[in-house]
Amino acid sequence: MNIERLVAMANDIAAFFAAEPDANSASTKVADHLRRFWAPRMREQLLAYVRTGGDGLAPLARSAVERLDNQPRR
Repeated sequence: MNIERLVAMANDIAAFFAAEPDANSASTKVADHLRRFWAPRMREQLLAYVRTGGDGLAPLARSAVERLDNQPRR
């Protein structure tokens, strides 16, 4: 999938959860959403993108992707 589209989708998800008062909880919820609803290949593409800089990702989206990078693959 096109990385720009993945970034836009991740940012949209992060924008939804940004209303969460606790930033840690918001990041966890975004990461959970990505894990539950995104195909493994999509997550891997986004992880690889973050590892090379991750330009364009909102801070909350980046935090969530970094959480995915620190958790076991399913």
